[in-house]
Amino acid sequence: MIKKVARKTSADSDENSEIQARLDILKKLRIVIRAAQQHSLWIEKQCGVNGAQLWIIQELFETDGLRVGELAKKLAIHQTTTSNLLDNLEKRGYVRKARDPKDQRVVRVSLTEEGAALLMRAPKPARGLLPEALMQLDPESASNLDSGLQGLLSSIEVLDEGFALLPLPFTM
Repeated sequence: MIKKVARKTSADSDENSEIQARLDILKKLRIVIRAAQQHSLWIEKQCGVNGAQLWIIQELFETDGLRVGELAKKLAIHQTTTSNLLDNLEKRGYVRKARDPKDQRVVRVSLTEEGAALLMRAPKPARGLLPEALMQLDPESASNLDSGLQGLLSSIEVLDEGFALLPLPFTM
């Protein structure tokens, strides 16, 4: 009996290289997500607030008296989610909400001394690992990443676009 030996062709080798390249991307995505998760857990362990709350505190430290909608925009999350995060921070004495004297419909949020002290002793970056890393990318790299992620999203059949305005679960 004659045994057939499978020969690897150049096409097989190219296909294996492409598969390996995709798996390498998957590994990198896992590293990024887990690094952000680890950072968020570290924040909560070190200072008792979650990553999204610490980011709010950072924004208020830099620009006091922001409206809830302005904070939501800075964090790229729903205004309702921002309100819920602020309620918790207010109960703990880290922020103060007050009606704008010029327009009673507007609520402005300020950082308390306790909130500022928390920020000073909190792990850095206060905005979180992913937002800070994204801000450090040069414009071309950011554009390439955006295009690549859009391509990835386009290849997923069922997506909820509303997820874009929700913090990652481990930052809450």
